[in-house]
Amino acid sequence: MSETIFTPGPETTRALRDALGCYGTGVTVVTASSPDGPVAITANSFASVSLDPPMVLWCPAKTSTRYDAFMAAQHYAIHIMAEGQLATAQAFARDGADFSHAEWTEDANGIPILTKSLARFDCRLIAQHDAGDHTIILGEVETVLHRQGQGLMFKRGQFGDFAPRT
Repeated sequence: MSETIFTPGPETTRALRDALGCYGTGVTVVTASSPDGPVAITANSFASVSLDPPMVLWCPAKTSTRYDAFMAAQHYAIHIMAEGQLATAQAFARDGADFSHAEWTEDANGIPILTKSLARFDCRLIAQHDAGDHTIILGEVETVLHRQGQGLMFKRGQFGDFAPRT
């Protein structure tokens, strides 16, 4: 097996993405309300930060056309996508304003809530931190929903699911 060793920089961006892609993640869709209507974005940059108080983070790219809407959102929902929600995750990766393909409702804060997600974290913005070409958005979790099932995964540029060992 060959190894690649390099110093990250502008000329090795692809190699860095390939190396980071070795780490499999779950797939989320983050939703919020904006002056132009509901907005969503597919993200795999999601992490638990604290149990007490309950906090999570996610990181939108500054180059995203939806960046400004999420930077202005005081409330948002992070949906952990179930294995059967690949089409929804892909659709929101392409277009965050088109909700025609998704089953959803609005919560009391006007936040779009996707049905059938494996888990959902309804959050209130706590802080935003500059992080290079992304921003870290830290939220306090106000409400949680979760159900049985398998999550949608992303690794090395491909979507899949998790096969438990027997």
